[in-house]
Amino acid sequence: MIPLIETIAKALVDQPDQVRVTEVSADDKNVVYELSVAPGDMGKIIGKQGRIAKALRAVVSAAALQGQKRVTIEIV
Repeated sequence: MIPLIETIAKALVDQPDQVRVTEVSADDKNVVYELSVAPGDMGKIIGKQGRIAKALRAVVSAAALQGQKRVTIEIV
């Protein structure tokens, strides 16, 4: 799941070398990932009214359904 999040995030930002995704916590059904980008790219990841962030979360959630897990992405 980390490569999927990194690939999408790197395509959206101006400084792809500063994109970092870490798994913060996980249990049987839930996984929390933390996405950090350069401060200047924060707006590009969040988007107008959070639309890009919602779309990113939707894509990752759909991909996680195959493994029957619930995925949460926190943007830091």
